Amino acid sequence: MTTPRGKGPPRRPPSTRAQRPQTSSALPTSAGLRRGQVRIAPEAVIRVRAGHPWVFKDALGGRALHDAPGTHVDVLDPQGRFVARALVDNAGAIALRVLGRTPGLEVDPPYLHGLVRRARTLRGALLPPDVDAYRLLAGDSEGLPGVTVDRYADYVIVTALSDAIVPHLDLVHDALFELLSPAAIYEQRRLRPMAGEGPPEPAALVRGKAAPTEVVVREGKVRFAVDPTAPLHVGMFPDLREGRALVGARAAGRRVLNLFSYSGGFSLHALAGGASQVVAVDLAAKAHAKSRRNLELSGLDPERVEHLAGDVFPALARMAERGRSFDLVVCDPPSFSQQKGTSFVATRDWAELVATISPVLAPGGLLVACSNTAKLALPDLERAIGEGAQRAGADLVVVGRAGLPPDFALAPAFTEGAYLKVVLLYRR
Repeated sequence: MTTPRGKGPPRRPPSTRAQRPQTSSALPTSAGLRRGQVRIAPEAVIRVRAGHPWVFKDALGGRALHDAPGTHVDVLDPQGRFVARALVDNAGAIALRVLGRTPGLEVDPPYLHGLVRRARTLRGALLPPDVDAYRLLAGDSEGLPGVTVDRYADYVIVTALSDAIVPHLDLVHDALFELLSPAAIYEQRRLRPMAGEGPPEPAALVRGKAAPTEVVVREGKVRFAVDPTAPLHVGMFPDLREGRALVGARAAGRRVLNLFSYSGGFSLHALAGGASQVVAVDLAAKAHAKSRRNLELSGLDPERVEHLAGDVFPALARMAERGRSFDLVVCDPPSFSQQKGTSFVATRDWAELVATISPVLAPGGLLVACSNTAKLALPDLERAIGEGAQRAGADLVVVGRAGLPPDFALAPAFTEGAYLKVVLLYRR
């Protein structure tokens, strides 16, 4: 089946190697350093002062860290001047995760209460009242390293992405429960790649009463059924909210094709936006069952969406053979998926995908291309789209772009965090 849009595994943090600048190992000796202090290379100092939340191991000049993950340390420049306060990570390529740039910061109740209040205020100012599935705290960019906090109606999910945050999770849960009063808080731990480690465990209930397996959340006119206890993903992706809105705003009167449709988010917005026809293609029949349920919850007729279970490439070939065409095609593939000996790799296969889509995209039609692959930069994505279009003899031009919604706050220098790309193209 297709991997849900967390793209193997969902919502896994961007690769620590993506866009990592090279740093010099020429640092002064560690003589004179007190315990709890770490000096970093000049290039890394510049990045951290600009807002980057990670210090990579190659910025330590070959020195090893011996502190346990989650230990508070002062980050210093080569001259011994304070740069930032950080938590030790040290499990992979990331050595330190920045807590803040004020001396003496500690992950304690006063700090966490202030952090949660600010995050709540920001979302209240940015989000419309009819959206209740959103990122409450983008940890690395908002002063709580190695964790994300998402809210789905009255339920909160805390996802630990680094060993650095694990010693502090109980305090995080306490602060969220005291200030937000949710029905429950669930904890997910995604500390390492899941390949080869067996199936992931369900989310653990850490505060409150157990959630039902179906919780209904709002996104403007549409509704999604989500499961806060699910081991992989709850069933919808808040980060694609602006992409879905882009489709809904342009769907009126158009024939819409939704590829890799999963639980039908784009189909919902297209139909609610007045699409004359919607076809959804996904390998997994279970995904289509979720889509139909979401259509029902949104007050939309599930029979108005043609759900096709199967691989996208042969489905597109059959449509082209039958002369079917669409005015708006949405393509949101996983970073990687494999089934029955076939595979899709986003960094490799976008050109072929666009070449296969082009015969069913009508002249004057729109293509919405979505990628959340951190290793595939926007220029590379657009280049691959252009190559695929040229191969098929289609003339495409970029007419719009979207990315992460405002609740997915991002530190200015944190280029690795800008993983989501949505490109709107017009066929001339």
